Amino acid sequence: MIRRKLFLAALLTLVGQAAMAAAPARIAIIIDDLGYALDAGRRAIDLPGPVAYAILPDTPRGRALAATAHAHGKEILLHMPFEAANFDGAVEPDVIMIDMDRADFERVFDRAIRSVPFAIGVSTHRGSLLTRHPGYMEWLMEAILQHHCMFFIDSYTTPESVALRIAGEAGVKAARRDVFLDDDRSGRALEHEFERLKSLARERGRAIAIGHPYPETLDMLERRLPTLAGEGYELVPVSSIFAQAPGIDAP
Repeated sequence: MIRRKLFLAALLTLVGQAAMAAAPARIAIIIDDLGYALDAGRRAIDLPGPVAYAILPDTPRGRALAATAHAHGKEILLHMPFEAANFDGAVEPDVIMIDMDRADFERVFDRAIRSVPFAIGVSTHRGSLLTRHPGYMEWLMEAILQHHCMFFIDSYTTPESVALRIAGEAGVKAARRDVFLDDDRSGRALEHEFERLKSLARERGRAIAIGHPYPETLDMLERRLPTLAGEGYELVPVSSIFAQAPGIDAP
């Protein structure tokens, strides 16, 4: 009897180990910067699988694209603009600046999240200056909790970001992106970053990529996303990428 129990225990252990080994690596993909171009946004929303969409606040097409994505069963994030350390382009609406006090911060954040219906999470847009400041990140996490958002994604535009640490201290589910797919939009570079995404997912069990609604990026994803399952990967909603307990979920 004892031998039989030991045998069954060993067998169950082996079965569990085999199941874990066979579990597909999880990949989550977010398409950033939606809200301006309607056709590009619609094409992005048509990507196969549970791709998520980060929509900039107070943009001309933001509400329409959020409604379309929601109708397609896709997850939506508020893509909250934060001041960058070095950026000379146009300033988006509702950007959080380094000279804002808390009242201004809360006013801008409240207006921004109300402009992106169906948002269940928040991600950073730019922010290489603000995300390194603990005080601003504390205000952000408190705002996220106040508005009952499910999670936070640090786009991780600077290695000096403290956003994940502050999220963990505040009890906000959080993760950072692992790969930018399209810093270089050439075909070879896109393929290289997609393969790097797969490699990281296989190594860590999961990985998060951010892309943009560029024609080159969408061409690649339309071609490559349907192949993931056959290669042993699972494309998952970004909300499912976190650990069960609140806090940091970083590699």
